[in-house]
Amino acid sequence: MIRRVPHASHWGSYTVLVDGDRIIGVEPLPQDPAPSPIIQSVMDWAKPDRRVLRPMVRKGWLAGQREGRGSDGFSAVPWDEALDMVAGEITRVARDHGNASIFAGSYGWTSCGRFHHAPSLLKRLLNLVGGYTGHVDTYSIAAGPVILRHVLGDDAACGGYANSLDSIVDHSETLVVFGALSPRTAQTEAGGLGTHGLEGHLRQIAASGKRVILISPLRDDLPDWMPCEWWPIRPNTDTALLLGIAGEILAAGREDRAFLERCTSGADRWLAYLRGQTDGVAKTADWAAGLCGVPAGHIRDLAAAMTATRTMMTLSWSLQRARHGEQPYWAALGLAALAGQIGLPGGGVGYGYGSLGGMGVHLSTGKSPAISQGAKAIDSFIPVARIADMLLNPGAEFTYSGETRSYPDVRMVYWAGGNPYHHHQDLNRLQAAWARPDTIVVQDPMFTATARRADIVLPATTSLERNDLAGNKRSDLVVAMHKAIEPVGQSRSDFDIFNALAGRLGVAAAFNEGRDEMGWLRHIYAESRAAAAAQGHEMPEFDSFWQRGFAEVPLKHQHTYLAKFRADPAARPLATESGRIVLGSETLDRLALDDCPAVPSWLPPGEWLGEAGPDELHLMSHQPNGRLHSQLETAAASLADKRAGREQARMHPSEATARGIADGQPVRLWNARGACLATATLCDRVAPGVVVLPTGAWFTPQGNSGLEIAGNPNVLTRDIGSSGFGQGCSAHTCLVRIEPWQGKAGDAMAIYDAELAALTA
Repeated sequence: MIRRVPHASHWGSYTVLVDGDRIIGVEPLPQDPAPSPIIQSVMDWAKPDRRVLRPMVRKGWLAGQREGRGSDGFSAVPWDEALDMVAGEITRVARDHGNASIFAGSYGWTSCGRFHHAPSLLKRLLNLVGGYTGHVDTYSIAAGPVILRHVLGDDAACGGYANSLDSIVDHSETLVVFGALSPRTAQTEAGGLGTHGLEGHLRQIAASGKRVILISPLRDDLPDWMPCEWWPIRPNTDTALLLGIAGEILAAGREDRAFLERCTSGADRWLAYLRGQTDGVAKTADWAAGLCGVPAGHIRDLAAAMTATRTMMTLSWSLQRARHGEQPYWAALGLAALAGQIGLPGGGVGYGYGSLGGMGVHLSTGKSPAISQGAKAIDSFIPVARIADMLLNPGAEFTYSGETRSYPDVRMVYWAGGNPYHHHQDLNRLQAAWARPDTIVVQDPMFTATARRADIVLPATTSLERNDLAGNKRSDLVVAMHKAIEPVGQSRSDFDIFNALAGRLGVAAAFNEGRDEMGWLRHIYAESRAAAAAQGHEMPEFDSFWQRGFAEVPLKHQHTYLAKFRADPAARPLATESGRIVLGSETLDRLALDDCPAVPSWLPPGEWLGEAGPDELHLMSHQPNGRLHSQLETAAASLADKRAGREQARMHPSEATARGIADGQPVRLWNARGACLATATLCDRVAPGVVVLPTGAWFTPQGNSGLEIAGNPNVLTRDIGSSGFGQGCSAHTCLVRIEPWQGKAGDAMAIYDAELAALTA
């Protein structure tokens, strides 16, 4: 008899079809108008391939050796022995070095379940035993929210709470898209998603006849079917274009002086910069065109349109993953203020539309289901992308958001869910840093490149093997995630693993609060239900919800960001240094950072086409079509986007011809940081000067050369902060060379699996 099991993951909500203990199919939620095809790949989680099947300990670590991570073999141990080892290391490091020496960054897209959420459960446990060093922000977005918290008072505008897409559909006349606005990236949502709504809104925009301008090196950053003007910009020069538009508005006397005076601070200082009074360079269309490659006539035309029509600018998260990534977000805010568009329906600026599935689509006003991490025991953190800096430089100072802090001396890394050997930049540098801690524990369902480089590996279940809830502040539903199959191998749920550790550490009662799995799900759901009821929205009681499989949450429609502030800025002040939008910052002026000035500014990023050698290309490493990051890399949807078993390096035909590269040919991409292989795909939808290599290939370096053969772009990217203020990752500031590859390549996935089998034999 086939069982129909409601479930969810980062790609949406669906029903799992189970025959006995075997998954035979996946059906999307009927209410979802645009389900992701990736949901069909979740069946691969049930396969033992690449799963961690039992607790493992590195043989070299047992012999007291730090060296050998990634090349040493593992020994299988019983669960009790593995848990005793982990609890013993937590106790030892906290006692001998202090809790700040335990790094529990655990960043990554682990299960979307809000109860069995590995990083949250890890931090809950460690907060009960004295604390840990954690991280702030994300690899996806860090520079952007840091600058917006300073100049807007919060980061809601890049977290899904700028103007809602239905407001843009109904009120915008001109839509300017910087970076991507694509259903490709909107397939996914942290914590799960009920329905996918971006595509429907884009089709409404396409049918409305609005003027749409795509400013990106990639034409497919908007769907093929969406009419638009494509302006292929040089990567990392969006700030120059934004400043050039602003300079043209100012020179024509079309700025909204009343809005600037009522709603901003420091505007005169920024206007002086635009006029060239501070550096001798007027920010004109001609100046901007020379930097960004967009014709000056286009820039002047858009400057006129932005004050003559209701104009909305969208900036994808990708723009701020670059050196000086704070500047395009701040410059776009300044431009929207200069044009007087902020706080108007369908006008102004918003960040991250399409970067996740719910951004601007579902504005939930309820409480998302979540397990509490508890009170933070110590104040120790790093910016998320500064892991290698921390490990390599204990005690060194770093700056972040106006503060000066020091890196802790990390002796233990506990990574639960996630894969830094996917997310981090300059993976060869990370490998050197990874050798420094005494002990590395990885808890994960999959034997990722990170797990291969651990000392103790704990096998966790996937969401298919336990009960949970899905949902977040950008989802229209809370979804029941029923257990579909029994645990694979000896894997245990994240809650059970941490609860067992809590018992060994003497904090079990505080950790579990007397609740088992279903008791916690009832409790978490009840909190969300009570918050909805306070707004007059009735969610069903738990048993009815659990049987039905989902519950609607309260939503807000036709949202206009900063409308109340615009109407009365004195009565609705922002949480900034002035209570208004900051265009000239007293704080940044005082800090005097070379890489983050006091006004939105153009700063050459260091590695860009304006300073490239004749054979260098700008590398863009974006999200793939068929998976999320490195998850489900060997499943059907991911394999469909590979060629010859490797990632596709897309480039303009003219660049391929100049290098003697044929379509479908193996190629080597390299720079001073590393080298990797890929398969060339010629494409005129990629601007000249650019090569695109998606993220997520499982890190597979070979031999003494370290050549990475699967196509992981993070062997090439820069491990440097966006600035001393934001410290975000700078993955998109990266130049590479590319050439035909004549050597032996081999099947990267087969080689990874053979290496893994040898390590775990």
